[in-house]
Amino acid sequence: MSAIKGNGKTVVVGLSGGVDSAVAALLLKEQGWNVIGLFMKNWEDDDNDEYCSSRQDLIDVMSVADKIGIDVEVVNFAKEYRERVFSTFLKEYQAGRTPNPDVLCNSEIKFRAFLDHAMTLGADKIATGHYAGVREFDGRFQLLKAEDGTKDQSYFLHRLNQQQLSKTLFPLADIYKRDIRKMALQADLHVAVKKDSTGICFIGERPFKEFLMRYLPPKKGEIRCLDDERVLGEHDGLTFHTLGQRKGLHIGGTKTYGKDGDHDAWFVAGKDMANNVLYVVQGHDHPALLVGELKADQLSWISGENPHVHWVYGAKTRYRQADAPCEIEHVDSENCRINFAEAQWAVTPGQSVVVYESRVCLGGGVIA
Repeated sequence: MSAIKGNGKTVVVGLSGGVDSAVAALLLKEQGWNVIGLFMKNWEDDDNDEYCSSRQDLIDVMSVADKIGIDVEVVNFAKEYRERVFSTFLKEYQAGRTPNPDVLCNSEIKFRAFLDHAMTLGADKIATGHYAGVREFDGRFQLLKAEDGTKDQSYFLHRLNQQQLSKTLFPLADIYKRDIRKMALQADLHVAVKKDSTGICFIGERPFKEFLMRYLPPKKGEIRCLDDERVLGEHDGLTFHTLGQRKGLHIGGTKTYGKDGDHDAWFVAGKDMANNVLYVVQGHDHPALLVGELKADQLSWISGENPHVHWVYGAKTRYRQADAPCEIEHVDSENCRINFAEAQWAVTPGQSVVVYESRVCLGGGVIA
């Protein structure tokens, strides 16, 4: 994953206003690329809201571009975002699942709408500040984990295809976050000390439940204990809860049956969409929260071919998780079934399962 010399070729870099994309642009400029910065505006609703940082982000982008000595174009992808990402996001929540819009945003906006636009600017490549790597191997392009495992973002990029990867550079592939900030300081980029953004790509750091309520009206229903059907409280809507959730249930800790005096926390264990009932269990390690296999659909394999069945792989069912040893028991064009060596906790429909072979991300699908 060593740096590719630009030799005057043009690369369009997605600039977000953060330190990672700024250093990505800086490195490419130093490597001899003709760098053009592109700032994407993907969200227009409540643009004046206190949680919307796009205006300040654009100011930071312009400051970085001026310091590095590159031009910047601002492009509005809000229409594409609403049609390709946000509409799917709402449909999934309405169906009782918990989608991951960052995965869709990468495949549909940052590496499709952005890539298409960059090509109209005469770009040879595009680049972002993601922590991941890409390499060509045996005539195909592979998506690799970043050297900095604590920042690796290949999970969110697993839907990228051969055409997208063939045009993409990840300048931060071999660099640790701590060194990124040092590089920014040495280059006198003021974003060197800027706080990293968190939260969903278009929602930012705003209260999630309040945001979702604007688009999906609350529908109250019962919270019941999965083990004995006791009614424990009331929920505002199944939409606003996800498997494994502990906070925000407002039912407190009550004595666990058979464990006199024990006050274990409650966790969401299931949703009955037909009857609008939220089921909970007590205790982090309750059997209802553990599963040894899963089924996934909406498959996307980076190589364009299905992985081998009955091989040992690693897989993540959530971003902040170590690769769990598993095997793919079945895979076809529609779905796959994955068995894990050890039961996984709170495997959530709508989230992504991403499969790895060592450092190579093979792709994955949506947990069904």
